[in-house]
Amino acid sequence: MDQLELFDIPNPCIGVCQSNNRGYCLGCLRSRDERFNWHQKPAAERAHILKLLSQRRARLNGKAKKEQDLPEQGESLDLF
Repeated sequence: MDQLELFDIPNPCIGVCQSNNRGYCLGCLRSRDERFNWHQKPAAERAHILKLLSQRRARLNGKAKKEQDLPEQGESLDLF
């Protein structure tokens, strides 16, 4: 049985509507299919998309942190 949603699931769009080379929006990280007809999608599907977005954001943040922690080319590592 589907759970009754007490609150509307908000649209994650932040108004930065540009796609990266993989087809994901740079602003909200949704694919074209996930963006298309957001308000007509069932609440369960929208909730699932939001979960995917949080996973994508975590991967991006982890990747950015890893790149930030790497020494720049020509920079020596501080061993002591």
